[in-house]
Order: sequence, then structure tokens, then C-alpha cells
Amino acid sequence: MGRIFSKPNVDIVLLAAIIPLFLAGLVTMKDFGPPAGGEPDYFFNRQLIWIAIGAVVFFAASSMDWRILRNGWLLFVLYLLGVLVLVGLLFAGETVRGTRAWIGFGLFSLEPAEPIKLVLILLLAKYFSRRHVEIAHAKHIIVSGLYSLLLALLVFLQPDLGSALIFGAIWLGMILVSGVSKRHLLAVLLIAVLLGWVSWVYILEPYQQARILTFLDPFRDPRGAGYNALQSMIAVGSGGVFGRGVGYGIQSRLEFLPEHETDFIFAAFAEEWGLLGVTIIFIFFGLAFWRILKAAGKGESNFEKLFGIGLFFMLLSHFVIHVGMNIGFLPVTGISLSFLSYGGSHTITILAGLGVLMGMARYGREAGGVRQDKDLTLI
Repeated sequence: MGRIFSKPNVDIVLLAAIIPLFLAGLVTMKDFGPPAGGEPDYFFNRQLIWIAIGAVVFFAASSMDWRILRNGWLLFVLYLLGVLVLVGLLFAGETVRGTRAWIGFGLFSLEPAEPIKLVLILLLAKYFSRRHVEIAHAKHIIVSGLYSLLLALLVFLQPDLGSALIFGAIWLGMILVSGVSKRHLLAVLLIAVLLGWVSWVYILEPYQQARILTFLDPFRDPRGAGYNALQSMIAVGSGGVFGRGVGYGIQSRLEFLPEHETDFIFAAFAEEWGLLGVTIIFIFFGLAFWRILKAAGKGESNFEKLFGIGLFFMLLSHFVIHVGMNIGFLPVTGISLSFLSYGGSHTITILAGLGVLMGMARYGREAGGVRQDKDLTLI
């Protein structure tokens, strides 16, 4: 396989798209009030550290030969380890805001669901790339769906509905581009509707049902379940065309808007930068998505291409769900906005994923006829 490391392979246009997004997030969270007992600029300073670590991971990953990831057994082992970690969290995880989704390490905490998203993308990329000729068979929809469903169920039990939706979105996006039969897909969607009804009646907690009902009518409980959604919509609407100005957002600076550094960073940004600022960051997001798809299209094999497509759907689903819930189009589920929101686990994960994609683009053509994908009947 030659050298493991080489000169980093970096898409300059992609960097030109994501750097302004990171800066937009940092500027928005500057001077946010610290958590209890925290220092001033707590979120700003720590996010700088996460971005710096993520940048190191990105450049290191972009310089590595990732052909080893074509080994199906390795990916399956990583998947099983991810499942074991998620199971362990249900019993011994650190609870933050009512969700048992974290592993505490003293000065920082890790949210395992974030890197496990990359593991799922790799596993599905391997599965679909090995079976692209027969992907129209219904069994492949079921098997691949079970891989995603197991992870989604485990994070749902934490409970983390947002991450569960992301796992489902990754699977749906990847299977759509894999050549699935429309008839089979319709059957899957009908089953999903049935499962949704079962979840509503027997699985969803009362507060989760309240979020959905409040989404349909936020004014039914403006001081309770509808509070977050209403405050977010007020923030977005009050931004107008040009915004209130940096540092002058009433909803976020005066703490009316909850979780303004994570789940509602878009609303905080929109209030201060207005429609003009929102349009600009949407352009940068579009540019980043385009470069990711372009890099995926350059993959030498279906595995590399599908990994890039899976990464695209992961970031796209974060974008759509986060913005949708911030403007009242979707229920509040607790989803960060990639590149803008505070959070080390997600920031490092997305930069690691982009770095791997860059590395795959470098070494894809060198792979030639060398096969690293040992047969794996389980997947």
C-alpha cells in the first residue's frame, strides 16, 4: 500500500466554504453567557479548541491511505464496537439535559453517537458497493435498514430523537442513490408510517409527543412545550433584512432563547445578521455540499463514492432539521448545525469525515486492482 502518510490532499474551495461558516458560529457565540460557574467566553474559547483539534484531524486524515477501510470485517467490528458503546451508555452514560448520551472524561465529554455516524456511513457504503448489481432485491433494503435501525433505536432510548433521525436520514439517502426499486421503497415508507404510529402510541414519551403537538400549534403551550419553538421563531423574525447587529441579539444575549450555542445557533445568528447574513451562509453551505459531492464523484470505486454521498446526506440532514426546527417548520429535536454550533464531538467528527473523503480521493486511483475488501457474508 506504500506510505501510510503523504502530503495532505485538500480541496481549497471546500476550505473556503467551511472556514466562513466556522467563523460565523464563533462570532455568534462570542460573549454568550457562560454556564453556571463557567468563565466568560466559555463557549467561544472551547469551540476554538475543538476547531483546532478538528483541523489537525482533518489534515492528518486527508494525508492518509484509507484503502484499509475497504476491509468489510474491519468495518463490521467497528460497527459492533459502536453498538456496545451505545448499549453501555444506557446504563453508565453521563446525563446531560436529561439525555444519557455522553462519556465523561473530566474536562470534556464525548458523545459517541457522532463518530458512530461515520461508522454507519462506511458500513453502508461497503454494503451497497458490494451489492450494487442486486440492490433492487428487497432483502438488501431490510438488512441495511436493520443496521441503521439498531443504532437509531439505541440513541432513541437515551433519549436522543435528533440523532435517531440522522441515522435514518443517512440510510434513506444512501439507499435512494443505490438503485433501490421504487416499489420496494414505497413498501418501506408504508412500514415506516406504521412504525411511526406504533411509536406514537407505545414508545414516545409524553414530552416528545408534546413537542410534536406543539410543533403543529406552538401557541397551545407558549410557556411550556412551545416555549423553545416560539422564542426561536421570534429571534429569526426579529432579525429582519439586515439583523440587529453583532452582539445585539435580544433573544440570545438576554437568555430568552435556550441552548442558543447549539440547538438554536441558527436563530441566534439570524437575529443578529438578518436575511442578508442567512443568505450568505446558505451560499457557503451550498458550496460545501457541492464540493463534497464533487469529491465523492471522483472516487475510483463505488465504496469511495458512496462514502462521500453518505457524508453529504449526514451534513444535509443536520442542516435541514436544524434550520427547519429553528424557523418552526419541524418539531424541536435537538440537532446541531454543522460548522456553526458549539460542540467538540460533532465538530471533530465532521472534520474527520471530510479528511477521510479527501484522503480517499488521493488514493482511490492508486488502488487499481488491489483488493482490500475480504468477503463478508454478514454484510
